[in-house]
Amino acid sequence: QVQLVESGGGLVQPGGSLRLSCAASGFTFSRNGIGWYRQAPGKQRELVARISSGGSTLYADSVKGRFTISRDNAKNTMYLQMNSLKPEDTAVYYCNTVVDYMNYWGKGTLVTVSS
Repeated sequence: QVQLVESGGGLVQPGGSLRLSCAASGFTFSRNGIGWYRQAPGKQRELVARISSGGSTLYADSVKGRFTISRDNAKNTMYLQMNSLKPEDTAVYYCNTVVDYMNYWGKGTLVTVSS
């Protein structure tokens, strides 16, 4: 079955950096687009970034120039490098993919940006 497992979250000061990972299994990773979403307390889940099977990327305006999404097909893993973090980046970050028209989510990893 499809599994997505996020890791790398934590507490970081404003201006700091974190790298999130999403380990995928149960499908042909290299053939699927995959992405990061986040949900802050009291807010709706929103797209952060997506990367296609061919490596094309899409970013939310709020993270452009600060976050970088990437994938390693040999390791079935997607990454999100987050730099210049702001308090408003505080959220649970989720990995997402669609396989055979079914939407799959990981359980999320919490990122807290605070001094």
